[in-house]
Amino acid sequence: MPAAPPVPREPADPLRAVAVGVLNLSGLGIGYLLTRRWIGFAVALIATGVFLASALPADADGVSGGVLVAYLVFLGLAAVHGAVRGLRTRLSFPPQAPLALLLGLVMLAVPAGAVVYYDGAKDDATQQMLLDRLDKADQLVQAAKAKPFESAKPDYSSALGSYQDLSSGHPGSKAAKQVPGRLQAFYTAVGAPYDQKKYCDAIEPLKYLRTVPDHVDRKALGTLTGWPDDRLATSLYECGVTELTQPAAGSASGSGKFGELLTTFPQSPQAAKVEPAVKANIDATAKGLGGSDPCGTTDKLRTLGSNAASLPGDKAGVTDALKADSQRVDGYVQTGMYNCGLSQYRSGSFDDALTTMKSFTGKYPHDKHRPLALKIAIAAEIATKVPAAGKKVPSMGSGGSISITFTNDSPDAVEILYTGPVTGSFTLKGCSSCSRYSSESLAHSLACKATGKHYAKKTLHLPTGTSYIMQKPIDDTDSATPIADTHQFRSGYIYTECAYVLESYSF
Repeated sequence: MPAAPPVPREPADPLRAVAVGVLNLSGLGIGYLLTRRWIGFAVALIATGVFLASALPADADGVSGGVLVAYLVFLGLAAVHGAVRGLRTRLSFPPQAPLALLLGLVMLAVPAGAVVYYDGAKDDATQQMLLDRLDKADQLVQAAKAKPFESAKPDYSSALGSYQDLSSGHPGSKAAKQVPGRLQAFYTAVGAPYDQKKYCDAIEPLKYLRTVPDHVDRKALGTLTGWPDDRLATSLYECGVTELTQPAAGSASGSGKFGELLTTFPQSPQAAKVEPAVKANIDATAKGLGGSDPCGTTDKLRTLGSNAASLPGDKAGVTDALKADSQRVDGYVQTGMYNCGLSQYRSGSFDDALTTMKSFTGKYPHDKHRPLALKIAIAAEIATKVPAAGKKVPSMGSGGSISITFTNDSPDAVEILYTGPVTGSFTLKGCSSCSRYSSESLAHSLACKATGKHYAKKTLHLPTGTSYIMQKPIDDTDSATPIADTHQFRSGYIYTECAYVLESYSF
């Protein structure tokens, strides 16, 4: 049987080929469907499904560049392949190529609309991502408020970096529009110790806020740029006052805070209050000189005076006033030294009283209390050996009816100190022909009895009663040990005292 004649090929139709190619550009494989290319149709749907799975849901990062390029290449190949197949393949619908092309053009609205939708979804995702970043920064600020500033500082800096990035890197975003309000909350959070009147704690946070304009756009900050200044000046002043009134709690004078205030804000109202505060504190402290702790008060006054003199008052124009305050302190300290030595003496701290009174009499030779201070120093020195000598404050009395003659049988000069009803001291020169005795028994039998020696002598007249006498050899090595005795002087007697030195110790 003869073979059937071959089916004639469909005549080429370029318009139809274009229509099929355009239909395939929709990504749905419609060109393959209308030309009954089922495998191509299935491949097109699968490729589009894979692309949608990788692209959705839309996020701020968008579709991966590699995936997008691959999909576009696929659409281009599908369009070319479909056009080739549609050149000689009749369409199942619509029967005419112009209608198919029109349908293809209409179908292009699908990917175009998808792109528009996707861009909108991506923008929404980006906006949400930026809002989330803003929220995280807000959470950092809130968490940092509960921490000490030094440990909270990294969180504050991190939040500040986020605000700056949102403001400058995404200026048109919803998050960026909220940054000015967040910065206001940020400043309020960091400066919270000031609102709580914890002025010393507020200083470092407020200093930190003054550095913010170096890192954040000043336009975003607006009036916040100068927000910390007045608060910092107030905190420096109030903290300085606290340190002045509580010197034992930290910085003894507060000069550090006051000095910083006078340097940083010299023309501020707070700086103008520094000198009056220093003056008032000096006067208030000086009232304690007559109290129970004149020594501690004097030490405080010394510190106040020293720091008043060292305050940098040039820029604020208060240098002269501060120097005057320092000089006034000197007068208070003069009174305080005497009161301190007297207090030490009365409390039985004789070594301390001796040191204080010697310092006082040496430093203030014209003070009205110097004569009595000299006597207190004598009594205190004797009381270091015989405590009973310090039971009473010496009087300014002198003389008496009892004659006591002191003789020095020693090669060294001897100082005689006495206290009791009267107080004083004198020095007996050394005896050039005298020597130290080898034993105490020999000294008792020979001391002050040689007729051929020229002993240094002095006769003292003291009242009857108990007196305390100290003999203190004076030598260059200061190795001799002074001794003190208690003496009961009665009327009708003439007393003598002999000073001598043994080989191993003084007597």
